[in-house]
Amino acid sequence: MSSHVQLHQPEGVPALALTGERTLPDVPAENYWFRRHLLVYEWIAEQVDGLSVIDMACGEGYGCEVLSRHARTVIGVEANPEAYEHARLRYRRANIAFECDLVERFSARAEAITFLQTIEHLRDPGPVLRHFSGLVGGEGAIYISTPNVRTLAPAGAERSDNPWHVHEYTAEEFAALCASHFTCVRMFGLFHARKLRVHEVALRLGWDALHRRLGLTERFYAWFTPAISAADFRLKGSDEADLNRALDFVAVCRP
Repeated sequence: MSSHVQLHQPEGVPALALTGERTLPDVPAENYWFRRHLLVYEWIAEQVDGLSVIDMACGEGYGCEVLSRHARTVIGVEANPEAYEHARLRYRRANIAFECDLVERFSARAEAITFLQTIEHLRDPGPVLRHFSGLVGGEGAIYISTPNVRTLAPAGAERSDNPWHVHEYTAEEFAALCASHFTCVRMFGLFHARKLRVHEVALRLGWDALHRRLGLTERFYAWFTPAISAADFRLKGSDEADLNRALDFVAVCRP
């Protein structure tokens, strides 16, 4: 279990353990997922330069720190008491605050809201999306991301085995959901780039069978997984790529 607990946390900051509900930095075995989500936060941070932002369901809090590099203010909202306490203690910047609350109840207004890798956990996302729309007003933006069930689920399966996910979306389903609650929706997809793209091609050419046969599996991935960076992912608009092949979807929604 120690390989799935955060390493090297600052003094006085309790380390969090992986549960499958949220991703975490500082866990080498989780680095692929962390960097995959980090790239999206970094992209959004550039879009919200100088704005007030609420990061709904902020989890461990790393996304709030990324957003705060550009945003005027960031409020991270997290209902889990352990994650909230960790975030509050770890990310101490003058323009960041954290609140322990439910996203559907939190009522502060902002110019932008981020809601990343969470909508798939909701049985009925409609009321939450309507609530967010009211918080940003007519000129604001809501950034929503979710995994693509077509690339997340194993071959032949209808969904992944993540017990925290209530509904996993196709590109068509996710776009339709957002369009039913917002007047303007821009869709993006996240794809592998650089060494992850090379690895993707290698897998199609039989790398999985080769590394097992040569006994290289543990040594290779002990190096490869921690070496993944956010630059090994790329966001593409729906005019650039087939979103059915994306890893994750990102919707930029305006009321």
